[in-house]
Amino acid sequence: MSDAPRLEPLEPDPILDVGPLGAFDDSGVTTSCLVTAGTDRFLYYTGWNRGVTVPFYLTASVAISQTGGPFERWSLAPLLERNPVDPFLTASPFVLVGHGRWRMWYVSATEWRNAESGPRHYYHIRYAESGDGITWHRDGHVAVDYASEDEHALARPWVVRDDDRYRMWFAVRGARYRIAVADSDDGLTWSRRESLGLTAGPEPWESEMVEYPCVFDWNGRRYMLYNGNDYGRSGVGLAVLD
Repeated sequence: MSDAPRLEPLEPDPILDVGPLGAFDDSGVTTSCLVTAGTDRFLYYTGWNRGVTVPFYLTASVAISQTGGPFERWSLAPLLERNPVDPFLTASPFVLVGHGRWRMWYVSATEWRNAESGPRHYYHIRYAESGDGITWHRDGHVAVDYASEDEHALARPWVVRDDDRYRMWFAVRGARYRIAVADSDDGLTWSRRESLGLTAGPEPWESEMVEYPCVFDWNGRRYMLYNGNDYGRSGVGLAVLD
């Protein structure tokens, strides 16, 4: 695709590094989405902690850039801490702003189970709302649930508000990760469209798994960036909507 968008050279320094020792994000940070509100930018992300009884703990948070300045953590504490609604973990917050409200679709775990390979996480996609992007109301509303017993991880939602409806791309893990699609009239009740997703491809770098979509429109076409094998260790791909 000669007219496809091209990546600029990567910056050598991170815009957000790991948190201080003992913080909720001292083992890693994974970005989810970037929201512009006035002159400020909100970078929503997942903080990682290594665990003992389970391999890791995940918590959603945000870093803010004011009037073009560097991104700084909103707090040393997480944005979506564990609570009675989300008792195990929160992660991958994706946020859209419109009509005076901030809308979030995020990952929440329902349980951990012991498996032959060790503790296995089970998490799906839930919904929250806010008036300012910082204080979020969570009531446990499930946006996208497991489709079968074979699924145990619905990860990294990416939501687009088109003229006719909302569309969500997200990673689904059963035996291996693939990318699924759902749509919704209101952003609350979603229907999965299994035939519109993306599965492992013919190239060696994406032959085992594809995951973590990032969808954007450019030059009149819709594109999706995604990770390949081993969570992207093998490379990042670019797909175009046919």
